[in-house]
Amino acid sequence: MSDDQGRKRSRAGGRAGNQARAGTAVIDQMPWRIPVLPDAPVEPLDAEGVQRVHRTAMRILREIGIEMLNPEACEILKQAGCKVSGTNVKMDEDFVMEMVRKAPSQFAITPRNPEREIILGGRHMVFVNVSSPPNAWDLERGKRSGDFETFREFLKLTQYFNCIHIAGGYPVEPIDIHPSVRHLDCLFEKLTLTDKVCHAYSLGAERVEDVMEMVRLAGGLSHDEFEAKPRMYTNINSVSPLKHDYPMLDGAMRLARRRQPVVVTPFTLAGAMAPVTMSGAVALSLAEALSAIALLQYISSGCPVAIGTFTSNVDMKSGAPAFGTPEYMRATQMTGQLVRFYGVPQRSSGVCAANVPDGQSMWETCNSLWAAVQAGSNMVYHAAGWLEGGLIASPEKFVMDCEVLQMIQRYCEPETFGTTDDDLAFDAIREVGAGGHYFGCQHTQDRYQTAFYSPFLADWRNYEAWHQDGAVWTAERAHRMYKQILTDFTPPPIEGDRLEALTRFVAQRKQEGGAPTDF
Repeated sequence: MSDDQGRKRSRAGGRAGNQARAGTAVIDQMPWRIPVLPDAPVEPLDAEGVQRVHRTAMRILREIGIEMLNPEACEILKQAGCKVSGTNVKMDEDFVMEMVRKAPSQFAITPRNPEREIILGGRHMVFVNVSSPPNAWDLERGKRSGDFETFREFLKLTQYFNCIHIAGGYPVEPIDIHPSVRHLDCLFEKLTLTDKVCHAYSLGAERVEDVMEMVRLAGGLSHDEFEAKPRMYTNINSVSPLKHDYPMLDGAMRLARRRQPVVVTPFTLAGAMAPVTMSGAVALSLAEALSAIALLQYISSGCPVAIGTFTSNVDMKSGAPAFGTPEYMRATQMTGQLVRFYGVPQRSSGVCAANVPDGQSMWETCNSLWAAVQAGSNMVYHAAGWLEGGLIASPEKFVMDCEVLQMIQRYCEPETFGTTDDDLAFDAIREVGAGGHYFGCQHTQDRYQTAFYSPFLADWRNYEAWHQDGAVWTAERAHRMYKQILTDFTPPPIEGDRLEALTRFVAQRKQEGGAPTDF
């Protein structure tokens, strides 16, 4: 970070800061809000089906067990009365359910800007940016390895769009920054280019501890204030089938002890790392998630946790992961039923297997996103920008996905299904009568600007008007829009003393070598 950047960020307040938070310089988008799902979730399983999946998950943990590749975790679970043999841990249903019942069903996470607080649980639904692809793709530069400047571009998009609530994992991995200090540079940018909830990768003690300290400093918090409520979170993945690795468990335990949320998300692909049948894959996934949650609750009773679902299928002809499939949708819905049974929040994802932002990318992503809605998901990862099964982040796809996310938000609003006298519009029906039209009646005139969803990207003109205006396809419009957003972007304000404390910490940790690596 240059001194210029630091001075610019410390001054980014007032009208310019408010404009950046409103996000209306380039597009007229919806204001910041946390959607609340109004519909009953889709439940493909009957009551007995829920119990059968649950009992299978419990049987997996009781009879087969799970490999915990972390000696501290094994020792803790041994003290808790679980059967531990080497790295294999077996736990019975009574213990698992006793621990799971300690977890809160809902909790808030408050970032450095308290106006960006989110709620996980209940019927609340929040969206997370694309996280962790190693590559980027756009219409100008094509596919390439991730770099720091592209990483910063995606953070600006994450901050700009009000329908993105969380700055999750790195939206693209910046391989031009050495891994020993990458987390320091990335979190500095995340905490200054955005003011939203952020995430720590559980990849070694140093990275987790550094990120917690940076979040604390950015919020101007004492250690007690940081631990008094959730301020950030981590997401851990099991190594399916039936393994939890050392660094993931280490990071999760560190956060749990400081009362920061942990999302446990097994990555189970039916036919590869899980049974080819979807209920079997879901049962395996739940066993993996519940084992980690039981550990965390035993360590820190009542610490906030969530269960993630990333259960899909592979292409049985090539072995490639597939997303947005009918099987993916059903697995997400079934997991939602079981997660409600366990009484904790649920995470799912907006994912696709397409390689470019084309029709396939949108139908697969829409299937994934609407499955999340149908399942009652509380947190939707990779909600904007994901391509090639998670190997590519695309700014055009990010913009296109945000249009869909806004439509989901509108779908959830009571105005779309209200039945008040005003909604039923009997007087307007009487005024227009038979054979008339509603364009000119007062009821329409009073509401025409807000009656329906208004897109910022979709083109609703007829073919001739579209063609005369240059025949610009959707991805091209999205490209132009993303470039304009970057041009007009203003970072959110951060108090000068907090920025100074962050800058000092990063410099100190870099001088100390950051996180150890073997190269």
